[in-house]
Amino acid sequence: MTAPADLILTNAEVHTLAPEDGAPAGRAPPDEFNGDVVREAVAVRDGRIARVGSAYEVEFLEGVGTTVHDCEGRVVLPGFVDAHTHMDVVGRYLVHAALGEATGPDDAVDRLRQHTAGTAAGGDEGDDTSPDGEWVLGFGYDESTWWESRYLTREDLDRVSEERPVAAFREDLHTVSLNTVALERVGDDIEDETLRRVDGEPTGVAVEGAVGTVLEATRGDQPEREFLRAASDRAAELGITAVGDMVRDRRVPRAYRDLARDGELGLRVRLNYWTDFLDALEQAGLTTGDGDDVVRVGAVKSYTDGSLGARTARLSEPYADATADAADGDPRGQWVVPPEQLREYVERADSLGLQFCAHAIGDEAIAATLDALAATDDPVGARHRVEHAEVLTDDLVERVAEVGAVASVQPNFLKWAREGGLYESRLGHERTRDSNRFAALRDAGVPLAFGSDTMPLGPLFGVQQAVTAPADGQRLGVTAALRAYTHGAAYALRDEDRFGTVEVGKRADLVVLSDSPWAVDPDAIADIDVRATFVGGESTYRATEP
Repeated sequence: MTAPADLILTNAEVHTLAPEDGAPAGRAPPDEFNGDVVREAVAVRDGRIARVGSAYEVEFLEGVGTTVHDCEGRVVLPGFVDAHTHMDVVGRYLVHAALGEATGPDDAVDRLRQHTAGTAAGGDEGDDTSPDGEWVLGFGYDESTWWESRYLTREDLDRVSEERPVAAFREDLHTVSLNTVALERVGDDIEDETLRRVDGEPTGVAVEGAVGTVLEATRGDQPEREFLRAASDRAAELGITAVGDMVRDRRVPRAYRDLARDGELGLRVRLNYWTDFLDALEQAGLTTGDGDDVVRVGAVKSYTDGSLGARTARLSEPYADATADAADGDPRGQWVVPPEQLREYVERADSLGLQFCAHAIGDEAIAATLDALAATDDPVGARHRVEHAEVLTDDLVERVAEVGAVASVQPNFLKWAREGGLYESRLGHERTRDSNRFAALRDAGVPLAFGSDTMPLGPLFGVQQAVTAPADGQRLGVTAALRAYTHGAAYALRDEDRFGTVEVGKRADLVVLSDSPWAVDPDAIADIDVRATFVGGESTYRATEP
């Protein structure tokens, strides 16, 4: 006799988002709604999907102890998988001043002041936001959306405090702004070439390696565990059930495992370690896939270039708005990790059985990354990844397909591809239309994985950006966009056998949406509410009624 289910989701519109028959794993199939399989109910037993079918079929698995969740006709999808994120940063966004909605420099300063006043009224003695002379931090500002489009400067942040060090991080974490006290605190530790100057004097703006220096200086005593728990809770509210976390802080892996051990981690995690960890990974004999059902070793990650926002992404042609203080004096951007060093990292990681993730935004950086990945024995089997791949030529699209690399991309970046946006300023009109070419990559047969890079965390926002993208080569249909944020991302994590679709035997990682992404206006997809999230059949989030 078949054992009863632990959980049944019924009266639902269940989209399996499984690849079509014959479609290569990881590749996004056509966009047609009818290309997806739609069911009415899902049964879960022992954390796995036991049956997917009609409400009548699944009803036979209901027992005395079965929890039945009536979805009231709502859409059920596989849980979202964010292939590239920074969860400790998400936690810091939730704790420190949020600058993402700031409308200009004055508004950002006001938000930092308000946060400072709030911590002065209620901060705990000794934490890194208390009024005892320690750091005031803000995260997420994006000057490209401001009428006065410029970075925050030392003079701006001196208006927040002249006694406490203040640091405001740009959304992409490739630029940080510092006040005078902060410069006095960490200026000697910042490499001179990363600190922007005018007439020999520091402006308070620093890029690339300086960001890591400031983050390390501002970590204080707040435990990573609390940041990650807050981020995990936020992810559940957004329907995220698994992430590929890009880990540089040595405390993060231990914090994840402690949370998982104590049953306080509401998602699955692939730990993608920076190249800083290569020696430790080799000494410990760890390889991609090691771990348990919740926390596993992922890839090794490296930069190649910087970001478009900081004008440090490495382009083959100069920036449209190249400035006199261009990074390294080159109007085409810079190498953060030179190609020769990248090749050494890739070769070493590959030889240890570790997947590799290479941050590459500019077309010249992407070309160098593909050269390094192509030199490995089996880039397809290893699932080596190009992260971001924002500036693509036709030749590079074809080359990604030839090499067999996974395109781990961020659909939310398309917010900068709109008329008058950041890309148009940095790249000009033609290169903007050739940015983030998701449809072109899909059509070339490239495995497509979506993630957020925390800008912002939110799969439905990313899906909306992909569905409403301004250029044909960028735009995907709803089905393909959702698959890239589920099955495609799971494929990039080398976990498509465990989750990413609603199929029998897969982990019961599921999300219930208030409305159908196929039925609403495309410009309203990001406004769809997540009603419930399940990881292994356990509820990690339930929306309050109604």
